[in-house]
Amino acid sequence: MKLIKTEDAVGHVLCHDITQIIPGVVKDAVFRKGHIVREEDIPVLLSVGKEHLYVWEKKEGILHEDEAAEILRDMCLNENMSATDPKEGKIEILAESDGLFKIDTNGLNRVNALGEMMIATRHGNFPVKQGDKLAATRIIPLVIEEEKMEAAKKAAGEKPLLSILPFQNRKTGIVTTGSEVAKGRIEDAFGPAIRRKLAEYRVEVLGQKIVGDDMEEITAAIHTFIKDGAEMVLCTGGMSVDPDDRTPGAIKATGAQIVSYGAPVLPGAMFLLAYYQKDGRQIPVMGLPGCVMYAKRTIFDLVLPRVLVGEVLCAEDLSQYGEGGLCLGCEVCTFPNCGFGK
Repeated sequence: MKLIKTEDAVGHVLCHDITQIIPGVVKDAVFRKGHIVREEDIPVLLSVGKEHLYVWEKKEGILHEDEAAEILRDMCLNENMSATDPKEGKIEILAESDGLFKIDTNGLNRVNALGEMMIATRHGNFPVKQGDKLAATRIIPLVIEEEKMEAAKKAAGEKPLLSILPFQNRKTGIVTTGSEVAKGRIEDAFGPAIRRKLAEYRVEVLGQKIVGDDMEEITAAIHTFIKDGAEMVLCTGGMSVDPDDRTPGAIKATGAQIVSYGAPVLPGAMFLLAYYQKDGRQIPVMGLPGCVMYAKRTIFDLVLPRVLVGEVLCAEDLSQYGEGGLCLGCEVCTFPNCGFGK
């Protein structure tokens, strides 16, 4: 720090808060530590009795917190994102479009492990909407070595740490199984529930085929939808281990590659994910357990947005849902602003 006359402080950085006290009106910092003094600030500073100021003395190889925060911002910022102006070493990053939020977790951890700086984000692999806050960066001290920020850039890697992937309108077919529905003994409740879920992402539904428990009929219905241009097929019902539940076998009989039958998530343990290859494309085929029909949020809510941005999930992707995979069934559901799937 160095002490200078207030009139000479324009362009310098304050090393401490400046408090303004007006009895009965205000008692607060009129300028915060790290503020860069402007010409119009001089009368205000003099009015609070500051004839002299302690300011940061610029040195080669040392960066002010706001300068360093901009470096952290640039490590994160990607398409469809914006950032606030730096303030006290802090910058917030906001979504400029809807999509699936993705994070380079390893790169993020490497940067945060360096100390004296931080990047805090919301959870990745969840949908975000335009205007949502994605992350905030902060430099801890008032000044930091430029060399350390260079190390941070190296730790982060060449690509931005954050990204927003746009949702794709995958044309979808719904295959509802079960003789009780096919024969009209009960009303189909699965179809409307699935349509509501798909409507959240504006997914086009090609149609719904209601079949019985015959495995060949289920397989044929899946094939028909794929032939008609379906880019995703959702099979509802028949997912338990009962002898009459034929959906898993029917999906396998299509020639689709089974990724996993079962997931460490409740509700949704009997979920099945497979991919059918056609013309070099991977068409997701899902077997949805009964919970998707009545539970507020299930494994389907965790997987659907990832599939809709074109991710091809593997068994490990599903197994990682175990920690946080238990929905607590809160009376007031706040998903995705809760611990489910995280």
